[in-house]
Amino acid sequence: MKLDLLAIAAHPDDVELTCGGTLLKAVEQGYKTGILDLTAGEMGTRGTPETRLKEAARAARIMRVSHRENLRLPDAHLEVNEEYKLAVARRIRALKPRTVILPYWEGRHPDHYIAARLGYEGCFLAGLKQLPIEGEAFRPFKVLYSTVYHREVQPTFVVDITRQFARRYRAILAYRSQFCPTSKDKKSKVDIPLDRLHHEVNLIARYYGQMVGVEYAEPFLAKEVMQVEDVVTLPVRSI
Repeated sequence: MKLDLLAIAAHPDDVELTCGGTLLKAVEQGYKTGILDLTAGEMGTRGTPETRLKEAARAARIMRVSHRENLRLPDAHLEVNEEYKLAVARRIRALKPRTVILPYWEGRHPDHYIAARLGYEGCFLAGLKQLPIEGEAFRPFKVLYSTVYHREVQPTFVVDITRQFARRYRAILAYRSQFCPTSKDKKSKVDIPLDRLHHEVNLIARYYGQMVGVEYAEPFLAKEVMQVEDVVTLPVRSI
């Protein structure tokens, strides 16, 4: 398989909450997309790993991704080691994504920023011809970082997801164990009831949309300078 765009994240539902609209937009543009979840979220308060995997598959269908898989690395115990880096590198060689979206490299949850390092180092290692793993050497062309939860970080650019916003929200709601818990489920200190989820998803996407004069948007950061070929047709009004 050769993907145009691959999102790598620590847990099922991370991609939907951070860059789901961008993946949906890419599909509408004719690109082949994929998601690589590193863990099954088994340390979460609500839901079982099996339930979350089923929810991830349902969300993938809503988002129309061409491929989704889970490496089943240990939730809350991710670390940057050779075994985990090579696990990512193997999938990069197999999926051959041109562009990869990673979580931002800082954050409250260790799994998120460790996933950023594992993703980057796995992408780099995958391109080493002498690396003794299966598959032909391959390295993505572009690596982007989702900064949706880091409003102190100025994004390099945002993607207008106004048309994709409703479907993205449907994909988020596929995780009923997380956002529509029953009375039998244990409460968590980070419990997100449905009404609050709806408010936060709207608020964050609107915040980034206002930056460029659209209704909803998702933010991204690139470490390298972006090239522009036509300065006359640049979007987003200056004055």
